[in-house]
Amino acid sequence: MPSLIKDGAVASDDWCVLEKPEEGQAAAVAVPDQRVIVPLAVWQAQREPLQARRQTLGVWLGPEDSADQLGAEAGEFELLAVHFPTFMDGRGFSTARLLRERYAFNGELRAIGHFIRDQLCYMRRCGFNAFSFAEPIDLQAALASLDDFTEYYQAGTDQPLPLFRRRA
Repeated sequence: MPSLIKDGAVASDDWCVLEKPEEGQAAAVAVPDQRVIVPLAVWQAQREPLQARRQTLGVWLGPEDSADQLGAEAGEFELLAVHFPTFMDGRGFSTARLLRERYAFNGELRAIGHFIRDQLCYMRRCGFNAFSFAEPIDLQAALASLDDFTEYYQAGTDQPLPLFRRRA
């Protein structure tokens, strides 16, 4: 079983991630009867038949998707994921903040795809609490990256007050 970083520890991953279907094919995707993370397009196309599966169903958003497309429904899922197609694409950071702050999502928020160990600390500040790397990586060594910094000037989902407010 694959592993990931979740809540500051290495954990086994029992979720499978469905690939994004071709344009216009989302309604035809067969969703397996297991813990599965589907693309937003599949959720939107198959909402009615999938609604009863919220405990075993997660949704992932790509860089072209907006947190607003999921909106208030975000809070109804146990797991949401944000896909990073490359480590240089930072749109997922904004998506995570919106899901946590605007839509009050408090479940597992997983980063999936191509990001690097050096980004973990920043990703956690934006609201991610789980990290599933596309490439094999030493997860024990990557755990140290979550604590790269001990203090932050700016506010984040993990510290809502900026440093100047905390010092006052």
